[in-house]
Amino acid sequence: MTEDITTPSPQPSFRRLILVGLIGNVMEWYDFAVYGFFAVTIGKLFFPAENPVISLIAAFGAFAAGFLVRPVGGIIFGRIGDLVGRQRAMLLSVMAMAIPTVLMGFLPTFQTLGMAAPILLVILRLIQGLSVGGEYTSSLVFLVESGPQDRRAFSAVWGAWGASAGTLLGSGVGFLMATLLLPDQLESWGWRVPFILGGCVAFVGFLLRRGLHAEAPVAHSKSPTRDAFTKYRWPMLRVALLNLGFGAAFYTLFVYSVSFLEQFSKLSNQQALRNNSVAMILLLLIMPMAAKFADKHGRKAVLGVGFTILTVSAIPLFHLMSLGIRFLTISCELALAIPIALISGAIAATNVELMPRAVRCTGLAFAYNISVGVFGGMTPMIVTWLIAYLHSPAAPGYWVAATSAVSALTLFFSVRETKGDSLEHGS
Repeated sequence: MTEDITTPSPQPSFRRLILVGLIGNVMEWYDFAVYGFFAVTIGKLFFPAENPVISLIAAFGAFAAGFLVRPVGGIIFGRIGDLVGRQRAMLLSVMAMAIPTVLMGFLPTFQTLGMAAPILLVILRLIQGLSVGGEYTSSLVFLVESGPQDRRAFSAVWGAWGASAGTLLGSGVGFLMATLLLPDQLESWGWRVPFILGGCVAFVGFLLRRGLHAEAPVAHSKSPTRDAFTKYRWPMLRVALLNLGFGAAFYTLFVYSVSFLEQFSKLSNQQALRNNSVAMILLLLIMPMAAKFADKHGRKAVLGVGFTILTVSAIPLFHLMSLGIRFLTISCELALAIPIALISGAIAATNVELMPRAVRCTGLAFAYNISVGVFGGMTPMIVTWLIAYLHSPAAPGYWVAATSAVSALTLFFSVRETKGDSLEHGS
């Protein structure tokens, strides 16, 4: 008798489901966030230059390198998810992040190794990027396909919540290190500690995921990579454009803004990290509520409000942030966090629902990582260059407003409501 590959594997409880999808993203995005928060220090130690702006651009260039390979990682791990199973892809990706993260904590600087130091740093960032390229989207697919049909946005949001919580954890650890250590200690060895601690989170994630039963592939394509780029090009393009504004806004506010506040608002590293943590807490509080609203009233309403607010408010808010008035600075950060939280609550499930099941892991991973990986990951470097070119500290707002406008137009004119749709075929 032929084995029925459509027989579902035993599913974990809803709480275990959420924890499994959440934990890997906490670890992966913690590691990425830590690098962004210590970009100024890393620039000095690995990319020394007479002009500190050059060092910072080089450090953010290495940061962006990890994002540039995310589409490749998405194809690798997405193919594993479509052909072998979502759980297998999630297990491999979390381990592929842990090893380079710990190694980064022990990496000698330019003063010790010379040019070998920045080269090794970039290699480790590339490996991290391959891992993240598969982790986030694989977990979203797992959460949406395994969760209740009427709670898909609420199920999926915990993958995004884990990514944001990991960013907050990185910010919190960075703030703690900046509080406990003197600046010389932080530059000498303190920046290494957060990277090494990332290995502990990875171990927990590995144990949680190893205990799951790998599900049998259901209705998969025999060649998901080829089919994604031939039969399903339009769904991939639509998902990429929809996520463009989200990625640019998220990385501008929650990664780049620490350096922005230090340079233009004249806040200390400790104050900038504190502000970032407060804004991230607000984000985490709003996201589940936005997801519940999206489950009840639809994805487009929530996404439309979020992208519209970002489009019209980003430029004036960044102008106000650059004035260096502390009350205005934190108020503007919170104002930007609200629309990003609304988008985060609805877009995770929407991404999965828009992608056909046959190539869901591969197609979503590539589309999402092209958009958020290439454009979002390059955002710190892009806005740093824009500020220098335009001689305007409000330049990050231009980038956020422009990309959010593209996503808003995509949403209003080419995305239909996916709430309640069957997942058997996708949009």
